[in-house]
Amino acid sequence: MNFRRLSTLTCATVAALACALPAGALAQGWPTKPIRLVVPFSAGGANDLMARAAAEGASRQLGQPVVIDNKPGAGAILGADVVAKSAPDGYTFLVSAAGVVSNSMIKKNMPYKDDALVPVAMIALAPSVVVVPANAPYKDLKEFIAASKKSGSGFHWATAGTGSTPHFVEGLLETKYGGKLDVVPYKSGSESITAVLGNQVEATSEASIVVLPYLKSGKLKALAGTWSQRISAYPELPTAAEEGFPEIRIAHWAGVHAPRGTPDAILDKMAAAIDAAMKSPETAKRLKDMGIEPIGGTRASFTKFVDEERARLGGVVKATGMKED
Repeated sequence: MNFRRLSTLTCATVAALACALPAGALAQGWPTKPIRLVVPFSAGGANDLMARAAAEGASRQLGQPVVIDNKPGAGAILGADVVAKSAPDGYTFLVSAAGVVSNSMIKKNMPYKDDALVPVAMIALAPSVVVVPANAPYKDLKEFIAASKKSGSGFHWATAGTGSTPHFVEGLLETKYGGKLDVVPYKSGSESITAVLGNQVEATSEASIVVLPYLKSGKLKALAGTWSQRISAYPELPTAAEEGFPEIRIAHWAGVHAPRGTPDAILDKMAAAIDAAMKSPETAKRLKDMGIEPIGGTRASFTKFVDEERARLGGVVKATGMKED
């Protein structure tokens, strides 16, 4: 047997042995190179900031760089598609948001199936805040909804496009509490906030990290937070549930999904790294000061959250007839 043939046989044997090893054994040494976190949004937004905090903390836990790769476009579908079609080797993950749950309910044509991505861990969330112009006469959400019902043509409500978090807040206020609201879609949350500032629309809801500077400067008025707990950086603002709207429970959240087929042992290690990052006092304080609530948790807790969101948001899509623009 010549040397070349021996080398070929040896490589083939090694490859066969690697394939025969259980996934846990293969994952034991993971990671051995940098990990890519694909963020399907532009740099600087709430999800990007949450992703960077997670990447920094997870990198310390895992001993390898965790690199952010911003791939915005198509309502977060572009970046999600990249990850869905990536090798399930533990080196490409998606920073997911509500769109990973709701896009397939609204869009006619999706480039990947929902089950191509599996939940790994929750990172954090930015509670949504219902805001109106600073000179608006309503002191809380109850007064706002009552006034919308009495108005002739309803109030204009700005969103960041079909299926955005503000759109779901509007849908819940309309279908659960009879709010008379007319959706005005904008290209982004910043544009919808500008519309409220300019009195072009009566209200919107947007992530706490976006609206807090306007609230603290007195340029906008907050009516309620839309998460189950008050915002750490703005504790004086009641939640919608506290004001009598318990069905209003929604936030701008960021989690991590992986390509289906990624070994469980790798997913467990990644989830543990993100959980540890969110429990870091330094990271937690930095996020909370910006209006973001660190969450973390286990794979099981995030999977439960995603499943519940899919069922709940699916009900809103059906009740409102929400569909692609």
